[in-house]
Amino acid sequence: MSIDRVPPGIDSPSTPETPETPETPPTPVRVSRWRRLVPVLALMALAPWTAECSWGGFTAVDALAVVVFLGPMYGGAALLIRETVRRTGGGWPAIALLAAAFGVVQAGLVDQSLFNPEFLADTEFADTQAAANATLVPGLGFSAQQAVNYIGNHVALSICAPIAIVESFLTPRRRREPWLGGWGLAVIGVVYLLGSLLVFSDDGGRKGFLASPVQLTFAVALALALIGAALLSRRRRGEQPLTGRKPAALPEDQPRRAPHPIWPALVAFGGYLGMNLVPGWIGVGLTVTVAVVATTAIVAWSRRTGWGQRHVLAGWAAGLVCAAAFAYAVPNYAPASPTEALIGDVAISVITLALVGGAFWRLRAER
Repeated sequence: MSIDRVPPGIDSPSTPETPETPETPPTPVRVSRWRRLVPVLALMALAPWTAECSWGGFTAVDALAVVVFLGPMYGGAALLIRETVRRTGGGWPAIALLAAAFGVVQAGLVDQSLFNPEFLADTEFADTQAAANATLVPGLGFSAQQAVNYIGNHVALSICAPIAIVESFLTPRRRREPWLGGWGLAVIGVVYLLGSLLVFSDDGGRKGFLASPVQLTFAVALALALIGAALLSRRRRGEQPLTGRKPAALPEDQPRRAPHPIWPALVAFGGYLGMNLVPGWIGVGLTVTVAVVATTAIVAWSRRTGWGQRHVLAGWAAGLVCAAAFAYAVPNYAPASPTEALIGDVAISVITLALVGGAFWRLRAER
């Protein structure tokens, strides 16, 4: 059942309109307010799981604690980004740009993993630092390879995948509408700031490291540039790329229909899979090139007739499915027994398939 299905007789699109009279009681507000909280709570819980657990970083026992501890930061960021874009009339390109800005803020200002060479020293990923040092950026002291990985994963897993999944369970109208009012948005903003401050001050978050003024200035400038690009990106009249709505009809002499959803899924899967295949600067260049080509292809397809939410879900869910598949080969942050690791990886597969499969099943009714 959709989490957005409206009970018959209460603001239902299928209910015939009748002239309103003074005796007609107003539509109950309590129902719509509570219903609005369902996708909010779902995104608050899903974002930290896709960000930190979906790729095998934690065991099944630790996953709940991760969701509770990191939910305010990841969930708050996902909600703020989603609400900002829906209120300003932007589409998925704006969401992706704001997600990249969040990745810069998270890795450069909050836990400062981007600049801390010892950030992974006490984890099972300590041996990856040597390869990361091969792509150090002179004067700024961060690895270009890690920057691409950190920011790319925040875009694909932390923000865009959970938003696409939650919105797929809603009706088309609710996908384009804000879920929160002014006060709700302010509360989420405070929750996000408190959650980020908690990570910044926690021993396991920033780990006592503090970036230099030059590094912090660079991170702030890059985040502001990405935010500016996102806010300036507007849908042209008659076009709504990557939003799940059908664009304007094309002339009959130029029929171009969007491909089957499997194609944006395969392109996105290839782009995500291309990360870390080749080490060094060549690998960084290859990763960026593949990402640009994949993005260009998907944006072009999104402007064609027939592009819908199934395409959006397929594109963003591909990275999540890829991460879940590789969870079996990725170690946990902390050492775990083979049994604990296997149980956690199987749980990731089950949850991922349930989320993605359930979202596609829900969209069948719109075809």
